[in-house]
Amino acid sequence: MTDVVVVETGTANLASVLAGLERAGARPRTCAGPLDVERADRVVVPGVGTLASAMDRLVSSGLAEPLRGRVLAGKPTLCVCLGLQVLAASSEESPGVAGLGVVAGTATRFASGVRIPQIGWNMVEPAAGSRLIEPGHAYFANSYKLDSIPQGWAGALADHGGPFVAALERGAVLACQFHPELSGRWGLDLLQRWLSLGHAPGGSGASARGGAPRTRTIPGRVRSGPRRPSRGKTRRRGAPC
Repeated sequence: MTDVVVVETGTANLASVLAGLERAGARPRTCAGPLDVERADRVVVPGVGTLASAMDRLVSSGLAEPLRGRVLAGKPTLCVCLGLQVLAASSEESPGVAGLGVVAGTATRFASGVRIPQIGWNMVEPAAGSRLIEPGHAYFANSYKLDSIPQGWAGALADHGGPFVAALERGAVLACQFHPELSGRWGLDLLQRWLSLGHAPGGSGASARGGAPRTRTIPGRVRSGPRRPSRGKTRRRGAPC
């Protein structure tokens, strides 16, 4: 069983994340301090809410710099929902607040004319170079997003009034705008693939192909999250990030 340290951002549904990791075969525990972030084999950064609230918690607890260094070093790290936006330089939602700056770009609000927040299931399509993400439906709850995959990263896209970043990956670092722990069998398989990754020094070279089988799955078969509506349509449920 794989040990995983979960960072408390103060804005996450920890019970859901911990339960999802346990279903994937991990042994999760909450972070005890900066040394945990530096030394843990695997770290998960969940979050819902605003960039300002999450960064305030990370900075005040001394976790911001160790987390930034960890991601830059390519150590196995999973960021979920707001956790992805924390990696960016900034967010329109929190003017004047700096993120970790590991990923170039600013999180922007969905354009008018679509349902905001986006809450429900949406189709995820891996982009060129993606190794961890399979095509499938994932559960989203967000009002802000990154518009494009930055240079030096692979990832996946979804569409909500236009394409946006559904996930980023580089080496053993995976950042998901969606909630894998709420995305049924598809999300469970993704968590297991990430758990199977080795450490990728410098943020490159880890392979997911030696872990859980890379097969297309139909979401909703595992009752670990909300059911997917037919045809991937979204519906309002949960709290946005």
